[in-house]
Amino acid sequence: METEKETENETERETEKETEREADRETEREREKETEKETERETEKETKRETEKETERETEKETEKETEQTEETNNAKETETGDKNRKETK
Repeated sequence: METEKETENETERETEKETEREADRETEREREKETEKETERETEKETKRETEKETERETEKETEKETEQTEETNNAKETETGDKNRKETK
């Protein structure tokens, strides 16, 4: 009788241990999933920041080109006006 009870207790302890191990494994899987999600979020944020920086650089380049074109146009107009004035003076 005593041995049967001991066997039952041992079986119960083993079952509890296995249940705890499974719970620990499940907790670890959940942690890994959360870590993976956090990594994805960080990657998305970094990608977004890089995209914004690239867009800013492109906008700056376009603005510089527009400024250069405006300056060239203004210089051409000034040259043209100067040429007309010289012709009129002659």
